[in-house]
Amino acid sequence: MTRFSTDTETLPREDVEIDVADDVKERHVPMYKVIFHNDDKTTMDFVVFVLMRFFNHEVEEAVKIMLEVHEEGQGVAGVYPFETAEFKRDQTISAARPTWPLMVTIEPDE
Repeated sequence: MTRFSTDTETLPREDVEIDVADDVKERHVPMYKVIFHNDDKTTMDFVVFVLMRFFNHEVEEAVKIMLEVHEEGQGVAGVYPFETAEFKRDQTISAARPTWPLMVTIEPDE
């Protein structure tokens, strides 16, 4: 059984101000963009499918991102903490292979 001290010197002092907002700002999690790259083989339907399946986009948003990839050469599927971005990239590439050469990369979100 754990005993707790009732010594008043270990209790927080009421006359000390702590600025929690500054501490929270300094400890934000770095975010990473998951980027789809255009190619001449991967179908638009497949890109929309993975955007809906792995990135939880509604059909309208998935089509918008797919068209950005098609017209601009690349598009951002989502922004996540590193481990999540890495997982979604790998998940998408695994689903594409061996049928489609879809390239997906991650980069820091600035």
